[in-house]
Amino acid sequence: MPRRPRVAPGGWIYHVLNRSAGRIKLFRRDKDFEAFDRLLLEAYERLPLCIYSYCVMNNHWHFLVRPQRDGELTEFFRWLTHTHAMRWRVSHRSVGYGHLYGGRFKAFPVQGGESFLKICRYVERNSVTAGAVTSADEYPWGSLWVRAHGTAEQKAMLSPWPVARPRNWLAQVNEAITAKEQAAWQASLERSRPFGDDGWMSRTVLRLGLEHTIRREGRPVQAKGSENGTSHIIAR
Repeated sequence: MPRRPRVAPGGWIYHVLNRSAGRIKLFRRDKDFEAFDRLLLEAYERLPLCIYSYCVMNNHWHFLVRPQRDGELTEFFRWLTHTHAMRWRVSHRSVGYGHLYGGRFKAFPVQGGESFLKICRYVERNSVTAGAVTSADEYPWGSLWVRAHGTAEQKAMLSPWPVARPRNWLAQVNEAITAKEQAAWQASLERSRPFGDDGWMSRTVLRLGLEHTIRREGRPVQAKGSENGTSHIIAR
C-alpha cells in the first residue's frame, strides 16, 4: 500500500521528529554531535528555514519549525536526514549496512500561543526526560543551550518565537511532565495529529485533509444486521 503524501504547506508551525533504525545510537560521542551541528548549519545555509527550537538525542532528534513556502519543510529535512546518513556511514565505516533512520521524518502542525509553548517545552526538556541531565540547560545539543552559549552562527540560526518566552522558562522546562501532557503529545507523535485545542485541531484537520489522524485505529469490518438487509461498515 503506497504511503500517504506528506501534507506540510508553508506558513504553519510543525513539530518534526526522526529516529534511528533499530535504536542505533546515531550520536555515541561528542564527535558525532559536533558533526551534526556542522551539518545543521550547512543545511540552514543551503535551505534557510525558520527554526524555533530543537534537541538532538542519542538516537533521535526533535525540531519546531515554520516553513515559509510549500515544500520547504520536506526539502530541508530530507537533505538533512539523507546527508547525515551518508556521512555517518562513511565516518563509522559501515557503508552498505542498511538504513540509518527508521523511515522518513514525522511532522505535525502545532497551534500558536499556549500550544506552541507546550511543544517547545517538550522539545527542550527531552534531555531531562531521557535522564541525560538533571537540568535542561546542562545539555549542549539543543536550542536551549545554544541561546545561552552557542556561537554567533548557531544563535543566528534560531528564529525569534511568535510568543513571548516566559521569564521562568528554564524552571518550566525542568518541571515534571504530567500523564495528561504526555498522552496529548504521544497522540500527535504517533499519528501526526495536529497539536492544539479541540476547536483548532478540528479546523486544521479539515483544512489540511488530515482526517486519518483522528480516526479510530483498526480495520473496518462489514456487519449485516439492518432491517432492510443492507450491510454497514463498523470500525473496530
